Amino acid sequence: MNNIYVLSVLVNNTAGILTRVAGLFTRRAYNIDSLTVGETEDPKFSRMTIAVKCDDDDAVQIISQIKKLEDVKSVDVLKPGTSVVRDLYLIKVKVLPEQRQQVMTTADIFRANIVDVAPESLMIEITGALSKVQAFVDLLDGYEIIEMAHAGMTGLNRGNVKNLN
Repeated sequence: MNNIYVLSVLVNNTAGILTRVAGLFTRRAYNIDSLTVGETEDPKFSRMTIAVKCDDDDAVQIISQIKKLEDVKSVDVLKPGTSVVRDLYLIKVKVLPEQRQQVMTTADIFRANIVDVAPESLMIEITGALSKVQAFVDLLDGYEIIEMAHAGMTGLNRGNVKNLN
């Protein structure tokens, strides 16, 4: 049975590390469902947040292979309850002037932000757990979603432990 595994991979901030990590997935024919990468509080390191659908045995193999890469400092599985994981989406919705307030109210309920207003559309930024984003999109069912962009997941384990093994 395939589960979604969200991996937090701390790496040296060096050229080519993203290619080497992504190459592991390609060679094993796994699709990366979400990938975000950014510099950490220490510019020597970057954090990759990788979401992949696979079974438990494959996850163990993927994690083992990633840990073998020279520039990898740590690999953590971000699990519900012990970590915080968020998604960022931009959603452009077609709205008539008389519909605008209703969509804005719905966005407000979900703590989403209106980031652009055009004569016939609103662009909404929503951040949160995937279930929250999906519930918001479900409520937009009566409106035409013109475009949607998913920036990817990011997350950290809870607590104050810093893992730099």
